[in-house]
Parts: sequence; C-alpha cells; structure tokens
Amino acid sequence: MKIFLDTANLDQIKEAASWGIIDGITTNPTLVSRENMPFDQLIKQICKIVPGPVSVESVSTKADEIIKESRKLAQLADNVVIKIPITTEGLKAISVLSEEGIRVNTTLIFSPNQALLAAKAGARFVSPFVGRLDDISHDGMELVDQIVTIFNNYGFETEVIVASIRHPLHVIEAALLGADIATLPFDPLVKMVHHPLTDIGIDRFLKDWDKVKGR
Repeated sequence: MKIFLDTANLDQIKEAASWGIIDGITTNPTLVSRENMPFDQLIKQICKIVPGPVSVESVSTKADEIIKESRKLAQLADNVVIKIPITTEGLKAISVLSEEGIRVNTTLIFSPNQALLAAKAGARFVSPFVGRLDDISHDGMELVDQIVTIFNNYGFETEVIVASIRHPLHVIEAALLGADIATLPFDPLVKMVHHPLTDIGIDRFLKDWDKVKGR
C-alpha cells in the first residue's frame, strides 16, 4: 500500500520524506492557503522533495477552463497530478486531459457511481472521502470496499486513494480492503509510528542498559 501525505507544509513534507515511507503528496486549495509562499513556488518545491505523484487541485468549474488551467498546472513539474472534483464538467475535462497524458485525481468522491464514471473517463486516481462520510453517520469504508470491488471486477487501472483520513484505524481498514493508497495528514501519520508498549519497552531497555554501564 502506498502512503501519501495530505499537506502543503514543507516542514511536514521534509520530515515525513526523511522517514523513507512517503510515496506522494495530495494538496487542495485549503491546505495551500495556509502556507505563506507563492503558489507556483510552493508546488515546485514540494515536487522536488517528493518524486512521486503530487496532486494539485484545479479551481475552475467549466470544462474548457478546467482543461486550460490543468495544462498550466501540469507544466509546473513532471510529477504533478491534477485534482478535479467529480462533476459533469469535470468528466468532460478528465476525458480530454487523460488523452493528452495528463494524470488526473478525481476528488470529492462520495459514491461508487462517481468513482466508476471517473475511471471510465480516464482518471488515474479517484479519492473517496471516508472521514466526511463518517462525520454524517455513513460508513466511509463501505464506499472504499465497493469501489475496490468494482475496479477489480472490470480491470480498471485507476488507483483508489483513500482520503479524508481521520486516524490510523482508517489506514488499517483501507489496507485490509485492498485500497491502493491512503493519504493522511501529518498527525495521524505520526500516530501510526507510536504504540505505548513500544515506548514502555524502550524505556525498560534503556534503564537496564544504564545498570550495565554502571557495573
């Protein structure tokens, strides 16, 4: 399973990349707005730090405008992927961009029908938002299960990015369902590393080692 970091913060990206486990980055307008740096410069720096896919979102709403904007975004770096929300205009743009070899991550997926249409239009990735579904008492992981099953049934090469992850358990559930990618903020990623028994074990070993050194 691939792990993407869902952030536009350079310090977080550099730190996580140093662990050797980050396969890509996802950003959105909200995340980018929190960083005090010109947009193009920020994306280019992110793309240098992480050689894997870096999703950058189009903010246009009409197909011709989405296509025009996406072509410009794709020129920022070779590993840029364009995030396009699932709409009829988005599907029109995805079909054109995919034919041009521009990779698209179809975002804001909340139903298997949306994921199926995005895959048929040529999206390289689809991003079901599990946390937002959980927030309204729907089972976000059920959606992931449905999408993975449909894609496997018909041999779609579109990869499933489990997004809107709230906690490490979401990552485990996504992996058990066979999702291709989990994208998560820095805090849940840090929590994946830690376990109280690991901390207790390290503390005990260090205390015992102090006794050895004192002999």
